[in-house]
Amino acid sequence: MLLASCLVLAVCAPGCKKQSAISAEKAKGDVVALALATHSDVAEVRAGLPQGAKFLLPIFATGKPASDDPHGARSALETARNKVQDLRVSKGTFFAVTGTDGVVIRNDQDQDAMAGHPLLPAFPELKTALAGQYVESRGSLPEAAGVRGRADGQWIAAQPVLAGTDVKGLYVTGWSWSAYARRLEFALGSKLRGALAEGQKMPLVYVYLVVGKDVFGAPISPEVNARAIAQLSPLTNASATTPTSFELEIAGREFGLGVELTPDLGKDVAVAVLRSET
Repeated sequence: MLLASCLVLAVCAPGCKKQSAISAEKAKGDVVALALATHSDVAEVRAGLPQGAKFLLPIFATGKPASDDPHGARSALETARNKVQDLRVSKGTFFAVTGTDGVVIRNDQDQDAMAGHPLLPAFPELKTALAGQYVESRGSLPEAAGVRGRADGQWIAAQPVLAGTDVKGLYVTGWSWSAYARRLEFALGSKLRGALAEGQKMPLVYVYLVVGKDVFGAPISPEVNARAIAQLSPLTNASATTPTSFELEIAGREFGLGVELTPDLGKDVAVAVLRSET
């Protein structure tokens, strides 16, 4: 009888591991890949924006204020992106040009909610770009949000448009945290679907950006998830080299969470993968 009991325990033990523990371990692997993706995404902007800025110089050389010709500004923005490979593949959700006052002249979207709005109040570090240096910053401009009905913020990069040593304006790109979470979530979902064996089920996965005490998810991601992640204070022991993990329950479902710092996106920023096996 004792032998039989031992055999039952031996057989059951592997299957008795909590689903949240399994998901947490797998989420750590998922988040490593996404952290690497953030490095590549920022590298494209750093390489491409200085090259693209020169294609915006003509709009400041007409003898008239560049703000008088928003259509010409948009055309120049399209030319800049088309001419530079790193910008063609960039994950930026907007490209824009400003004057020396930091006010947006035009962005590259059909519906331009940013035009006429000053960037400096939301991104004061852009003063460095107006002094002639490339700069990256983060803040919150409602007109650049990627989601409605809840808070959002942005990562932004700015390159001065130079005529010799004179700054004529800024060439700006970036992404909202919610839109960028959606991009990473889509990439992870595609990777996981491609790796499924016949008969395997797709796990439930969400991607979030943790920015200080704030947590931003894709526009359709449940806010209850973001609140649960925030309550864990996930940056406390986070690392840029080794992912950390958590087990948690949300609305009666077991999840695992993987977190890794993404220094290219700034201090105290991390990508997080919330995963549940199905």
